[in-house]
Amino acid sequence: MKQVLITGAAGFIGGYTVREFTAQGWHVLALVHRTLSPDIEQLHRDGVVTLLQGDMMDADALNEKVISILNERDGRLDAVVHCAGRASDVGRRSEFRRTNYEAVINLGMLAKTLHVPRFVFVSTTDVYGLRDFVGESEDALPLVNSTRNPYPEYKIAAERWIRNELSVERYAIVRPAAVWGIGDKTLTPRAVEFLRTSSRMVNFGRWRGRNRWPLAHVRNVAAANFMAATQPEAAGRAINVLDSEHTSIEEFYHLIADIFLPGKSFKITNLPLWAGQVAGTPVTFISNLLNLDHPFTDPSLYALYSISCNLDFDNRRFTDLLASAQRKIITRDEGLAELRRHASLDIC
Repeated sequence: MKQVLITGAAGFIGGYTVREFTAQGWHVLALVHRTLSPDIEQLHRDGVVTLLQGDMMDADALNEKVISILNERDGRLDAVVHCAGRASDVGRRSEFRRTNYEAVINLGMLAKTLHVPRFVFVSTTDVYGLRDFVGESEDALPLVNSTRNPYPEYKIAAERWIRNELSVERYAIVRPAAVWGIGDKTLTPRAVEFLRTSSRMVNFGRWRGRNRWPLAHVRNVAAANFMAATQPEAAGRAINVLDSEHTSIEEFYHLIADIFLPGKSFKITNLPLWAGQVAGTPVTFISNLLNLDHPFTDPSLYALYSISCNLDFDNRRFTDLLASAQRKIITRDEGLAELRRHASLDIC
């Protein structure tokens, strides 16, 4: 049986990635830091997941644990999928460097030491910068040289380290856009919380809410992680993961409100970007000072820029990988139907 080490296994993307690999017949070494999820615990009881608790920053201890487990199982690692990291628009730079760059080096060196055939790094489309795009492909999207936020800054640094240190056939980079789905604890809850307390949907900037908000259903991201780890054509590539539907930011608000706040009506307010900057500057400053995981209110400056740009990327590599594996993309309607059923059970 093939084996994979998945970091961040108790998290949103990591948890779905664990289930994707086990569904494909792999055994998963699930690295978790502090907390476990019920799904992962059940998979552990089922014998398809080995739990591995540890800190990615303690490279020596992590290496010893992984090697010990492999020796017990008389096997080898066929892939490492690195899902863990700090995904936030606020926080201290030192925390982003530690979790989104230094941890990647530790995992990458482990993969080199164990001669792992494929190291998959979950990055972000934010590495292209926050500006207007018009459907460019991965080949036409260079990494930005300067960013407004340490989140993409250290994702870029990690990608460059991987390209410099690992041979082309031994890595793949997955770049999800705005990840959503059941279990999302950031994107959807923040939108719902704002809409619950407001009678208005507020758009900033010249697009007036018509700019693309590039959704990436979490099951599409998990599928991309599996294909990046297993398909030869993914080697050395960066793969954008986003849903094929073009969803505007205002449309996203309406879709979410229809599920979680049915019957509530909203007025539309369009404001210039500078008005959002006035509000977002103190929010960002205080949230960074306190090193919060998420801003104490919205908008932060980085979130403001994100929802004000037309983030319209191509997903051709991802859909080509799906086609070669005879799989279909999860559609927006399928994802919304799942959310609606889940919300009806009052467990969102």
